[in-house]
Amino acid sequence: MTEITHHIPDALMAAYTTGSLPEPYALVVATHLSMCLECRASYEAHQALGGAVLETADAAAVSEALKSDVLALLDAPVADEPVHKRSGVYPGPIMAALKGRAPKWKSLGLGVRQCILSGNAEGSVRLLYIPPGQAVPDHGHNGLEMTLVLQGSFSDETGWFGVGDVELADQELEHTPIADAGPPCICLAATDAPLRFNSFVPRLLQPIFRI
Repeated sequence: MTEITHHIPDALMAAYTTGSLPEPYALVVATHLSMCLECRASYEAHQALGGAVLETADAAAVSEALKSDVLALLDAPVADEPVHKRSGVYPGPIMAALKGRAPKWKSLGLGVRQCILSGNAEGSVRLLYIPPGQAVPDHGHNGLEMTLVLQGSFSDETGWFGVGDVELADQELEHTPIADAGPPCICLAATDAPLRFNSFVPRLLQPIFRI
């Protein structure tokens, strides 16, 4: 694996640590953490900071029944959650989202494929498969897009992104990502709003492909 040079910013890491980061972005962060020692250390530092804050926080009043309610939960049945390990280029968090199965790809044309992992009011997260040398249509953003490279690499107006790198694209960025030569570029991408395509055909097909 090449050296990871594009990491998770502190603000997003803090939101992930407190559990307030929307689910689509949280999957990208969790997957990146499974690949990046530097960001894993940052995550642990944020956890330690949160613990220190809790220790110095003022006491809060709780109901008299809280203790008995918590103890009652100890007898509640607990469903065993399957542990998903890395499979090929897909780290454990993605395999969990796939429920241990292989991605079900759907064609977007020109060899580009996608597999939507989830979509709700908070946004959507998908796998993208882009053949070498193929460009994603020129587009802007109506919100925040997080893209994590799992295999191959791509380049755009902001630079080069290899395995483990995360690109953040907001309303200010318009770009045309192009997969580099070599293996196909496979990415995990999360958005909270539809992309803003500049060409007519991508705009026409956008509702069908849910991009």
